Amino acid sequence: MSFDAWIVFTLFWIAFVTTPGPNAVNCISNGMNLGFGKAMLGVLAILTQASAFLVLSALGVTALIAASPTAFFIAKLVGAGFLIFLGIRGWCNARKPVPTAARPARHVYLHALAIATINPKSVAGYLAAFSQFVQPDVPIWSQMVVIMPTALTLTALSYTGFTLLGVVMGRAALAAVFNVWIRRVLAVCFIIYGILLGASSTPSPQAGP
Repeated sequence: MSFDAWIVFTLFWIAFVTTPGPNAVNCISNGMNLGFGKAMLGVLAILTQASAFLVLSALGVTALIAASPTAFFIAKLVGAGFLIFLGIRGWCNARKPVPTAARPARHVYLHALAIATINPKSVAGYLAAFSQFVQPDVPIWSQMVVIMPTALTLTALSYTGFTLLGVVMGRAALAAVFNVWIRRVLAVCFIIYGILLGASSTPSPQAGP
């Protein structure tokens, strides 16, 4: 990967991971309710998903998934239903105290990993990155030496920032009513993302970002 291509890829990835989505909402929610240390398990889960998707993209698996309308449709419905469920549950539980002690580290990690993985629009993002920025005449794994550290570092910085935002919001939400409404806004975001995901089209292997 040339330096110019790396700059363009970096700018693309910054936009990809800083645009608010289900992962960002979950990081903010974790930061508000769990504190920074425990909430960072969610960021670790996102990095796990990102690492897996980067490797699968290099192997061409994401292109195969995107090229299968049936597989994408099923994954899209499952992902949309899961996000809408999280939103409805979050709205209903907005007035209840957050049971931080009842959420073990494993649950925080797996919950974040599920949210990061079930969104098939992630496939479109990784596919766009690899279809436009990977040079076909250069061995893929020599390019991955540059791509993976760049992508994972930017991903970690972005979602750590969203987590810190949640921590700050949680500390600022001194009034119980304010806290309830923040949690309801986050719940509505999950529902909206679920609806948008359900209405999304199948990504094309030749499509841009």
